[in-house]
Amino acid sequence: MEWAVIRNGDTPIRYTTLGFNPNYADVSLLERIVKQDIEAIPTNVDEIHYFGTGCGLEANKQLISTVLKSHFPKAEIEVETDMMGAARGMFGDQKGIACILGTGANSCLYDGVSIVDKAVSLGYLVGDEGSGCYIGRKVVRAYFYDLIPPELKLQFEQCYHLEINDFIQHTYHEEAASRYLAGFAKFAGDHQDHPYIRNLVKQCFTDFIEAFVMRFRDYRSLPISFVGSVAYHFQSILKECLDEEGCQMGEVMKTPMEGLIRRYS
Repeated sequence: MEWAVIRNGDTPIRYTTLGFNPNYADVSLLERIVKQDIEAIPTNVDEIHYFGTGCGLEANKQLISTVLKSHFPKAEIEVETDMMGAARGMFGDQKGIACILGTGANSCLYDGVSIVDKAVSLGYLVGDEGSGCYIGRKVVRAYFYDLIPPELKLQFEQCYHLEINDFIQHTYHEEAASRYLAGFAKFAGDHQDHPYIRNLVKQCFTDFIEAFVMRFRDYRSLPISFVGSVAYHFQSILKECLDEEGCQMGEVMKTPMEGLIRRYS
């Protein structure tokens, strides 16, 4: 997670901590992050705007708000989804289609104030088209099915030394399978100039546009902005795919923090 302290026009003070998802992690982790990892933040702050994963449920919002209030008793606290954080960071008070394209994938239609429509997210097992997990899955599938060109196959073997039994174990019997699969997207990033990889990634982004962009009625007339490592590192291919669909590519950010700092400064 990224944190930023903004006050009196000074240069923001920024922190990076472990991530927290209330759907999977115990609240004690967030308490530890607040009390230890960001202990230098003054307790008399006026406002806290928290945007995070797992914050779509009201119960989770309340849980996070309670933890923050116990440490920052004077602050007005807002807890919202990571999708809202991305939309505000990229568009401020303007209208557009905000997309998350990192390990996972999602999108929404933002009117400058609120999210007025959003895509259905089916997660990495069924959905997350265009994400790091999706690209990584396609790369490793091509390797094991012997679809990848010989020169790339050799480089893949030198990079990962991957055995099928280990792959099955990691994917189907251990935690964080989506993150594991997303790790193979790095190979695509390092070789994105190779025609085979470029076409593979293009197809992944075409799938993303179909699932997460074209569902919005005015998708060709609105700017489409992205936050996330996959969008950032593959942005030239992503722009090519959007251009082919007659779409306007907006801003691309690795994280929404710069935009959020702009908004709340």
